[in-house]
Amino acid sequence: MRDAWLRAEELGADTVFTWDHFHPLHGDPDGNHFECWTWLGAMAEATERVELGALVTCNSYRNPELLTDMARTVDHISGGRLILGIGAGWFRRDYEEYGYEFGTFPSRLRDLDAAMPRIHSRMAKLRPPPVRNPMPIMVGGGGERVTLRITAQHADIWNGYADPEQAAHKCAVLDDWCRRVGRDPAAIERSIGGIDERALPDLDRYLDAGVTHLIMDTGGPEWDLSLLPKLVEWRDSRQG
Repeated sequence: MRDAWLRAEELGADTVFTWDHFHPLHGDPDGNHFECWTWLGAMAEATERVELGALVTCNSYRNPELLTDMARTVDHISGGRLILGIGAGWFRRDYEEYGYEFGTFPSRLRDLDAAMPRIHSRMAKLRPPPVRNPMPIMVGGGGERVTLRITAQHADIWNGYADPEQAAHKCAVLDDWCRRVGRDPAAIERSIGGIDERALPDLDRYLDAGVTHLIMDTGGPEWDLSLLPKLVEWRDSRQG
């Protein structure tokens, strides 16, 4: 894993993410696996340039104040490169095997909604504060009635999984929520995960939709980075 992080950084990636699960989601469901935030501390120490974070942390697994302190600590280890990604959670097995109440999707969203002000409040009290202050917060999820409203109120980055048409629609809904809660839509970066080879012809369409952060899957444990040079080449051609 350390080799994959360093290769991604060397190849020109801007960000490197892990996920917040306790079991593999693909392949052998009882295969090798490690915990997210311990991973992130190692990622922060091993890398030098890339931003890093969880795509995304499950709000249910850690008290919001503790999570904020963990994020601030990893931010310091990294020299100010952490993105605090967070979402409502969804993987039942993680909940049940680790003793968390799974609840319902609406109850998990309510918990996320309640956690966000607590995260901001604790962040303001921490000493020392984050190196990058304010630390960017990413909210993951595409729900238009609640998740995008939470994003408009509390986040600096939105992450979803969508094709260009769906992404454009979600961005428009997020823009509307921003106007309703008094945020400048331009203050929230738009990102899309799950980018693979099939998406290469559509990269410009994502950009047209307002998406400026594209995140590829690497699989595992092989950690296939073969797509990354193509994405970096496309990125650099658009920045030039």
